[in-house]
Order: sequence, then structure tokens, then C-alpha cells
Amino acid sequence: MVTEFILLAFSNLQHLQISLFIVVVFAFMSCVLGNSTILILVRSARSLHTPMYFFISNFALLEIIFISVTVPKLLTNLIDANRKISFTGCFAQLYAFNSLGVVECYLLAVMAFDRDLAINRPLHYSSIMNNSLCMELAAAPWVIGFVTAAIPTIFTAKLEFCGPNEVNHFFCDLAPLQNIACSDPLVSNLVTSSTAIFATVVPFVIILGFYIHIIATISKIKSTVGKQKAFSTCSSHLIVASLFYCSAIVVYVRPKGSQHDKYLALMYTVIIPLLNPFIYTLRNKDVKAALRKSMLLTVLAKIRISHIKKNIVDFHR
Repeated sequence: MVTEFILLAFSNLQHLQISLFIVVVFAFMSCVLGNSTILILVRSARSLHTPMYFFISNFALLEIIFISVTVPKLLTNLIDANRKISFTGCFAQLYAFNSLGVVECYLLAVMAFDRDLAINRPLHYSSIMNNSLCMELAAAPWVIGFVTAAIPTIFTAKLEFCGPNEVNHFFCDLAPLQNIACSDPLVSNLVTSSTAIFATVVPFVIILGFYIHIIATISKIKSTVGKQKAFSTCSSHLIVASLFYCSAIVVYVRPKGSQHDKYLALMYTVIIPLLNPFIYTLRNKDVKAALRKSMLLTVLAKIRISHIKKNIVDFHR
């Protein structure tokens, strides 16, 4: 019986291992730094203490955890000839990754609901989206994610792994593991596809419904400036959701997967989490204003400290 797996990662690109390592390290550090900056800004700037930014900060925290599940092991594989991962460690990574992926899908749906409510019921938005509802909406994706991901993980773990142990991926995922099982993975494949529909297609349809409602409302606004202002509040979320869903649905709805899945996975596990902080900051006036204010306060604090030190030195003289 197999007691460990070998993650092939990008071993077929031997001449690019170091270059890929540098790119992934940069992306990982930038993602963690960018999302941490959003967390700090939302917490420190009173102007960002709104439901929308509460969900954005939750999303930023999720992205940090999400990228930390797979990328450290990928970095190890790129510079170390030992690509082994234990059976338990593999399925722990599988469960954590898929759970967080489902959480991201439903959190994006929650954020779409928040934008729809803000645009279609602006006068009642503050009373409806109170602290209690915000906490419940933020917690629901985590519960759904960790419960949903347990189902395909259990069915895949029950398969017999008795021969091949080379996983054609840079982390343990459902399709690559099912493809090397000795027993028939038909039931596991069907469960995976069914779960993927609930985990990705259902929230995608929900988001699509909310945006159809939003666009219908915006189209009724006569002022061009009013239309631009209304759409600007949800454009960042729309870009993030589109990037994530386009790659995730392609990978997980198909039961067998393909040899190109790991390249698509690199997109939604590394590239998209890297882009998200920049999308939310570069396209958001409130975040940019809070960032400028924070930088200004930091500079003023440094000037003040320098001035105090100078006074102390002058006093001793």
C-alpha cells in the first residue's frame, strides 16, 4: 500500500526550475504583503469600517491562508530533489485546499449580495446589513466550505492506492489522485463533479443573478456620472470573481481532469491571489485614500520622532 506520494510539480521543466522558483517566491511575498496591507488598512481606517470592507478584509485573510496551503510545498519541490509527501499530509493538504476554494466561491457570492443590496436598496442598506448579519454572512462560507470539501476528500481517501504514487501536480488535488488509484474511481469522480457543481457553479449562478439585477438597476439611472459611480462600487469584485471562476470551473467540473490542470491551478492559486490586492486598491478610491492617509501619518510620525530626538540632543548640549 502507498504510504507517501511524489509530487511531480514542474519536473518536466528542469531548465526553468530556478526561474519559476523566483517568480513564485515574489508572487507569494507580494500576495501576503498586499493582503496584509488591506487587513491593516480596513482595521485602522475608520472610513473603511463598512460591511463592504469587512467582507474584503475577510477575503484578504482567506487569500493569505489559501496561498499558504500549496505554495510553500511548491517552492520546496522547485529547489529540492525530494518531492515526497506523506499519505496523511497529502490528504490534509487536499482537504484544506478544497475547503478554502469552496469558501472563496461562496464568499464572492456573499460580496455580490452585499453590492446588490447597496445599489438596489441604498436607503435600507445600513439597517439590513447590521453587524449581526455581516458576521453570519462571513461565517456561512467557512461552514459550507469545510463541510462540502469533506465529501469528495473522504471518497477519494477510500480508494485503494497500491502501485503508482507519482502525482502529476504541484499539490495533492482530487483528479490527479483519483487517476493513480488502483480501484475504480468512478464513484469518486461522480461525487467530485457533483460537489464541484454545488461548490462552483451554484455560487457562480448566484453571482450572475445578482449582477443581472445590479445592471438592470444601473441601466435605469439617467445620469452617466451616476451610472459610473454605481458600477465602480462593484467593478473590482466582478473582475476578481471572473478571474477565479473561469479557471476553477474548467478544472473541477470535469471528472478526469487533464495534464494542463496544474498550469490552470497555478493561475488561481498564485497569480489571482497576487492580483486581488492590486485590483481592490488600484480601482478603489476609498482604499487609495486610506492608504495615502496612512502613509502621510507614518511620515509625520517619523518627522515628529526625529524632531523629538533633536530636541533631546539639544537639551543635553
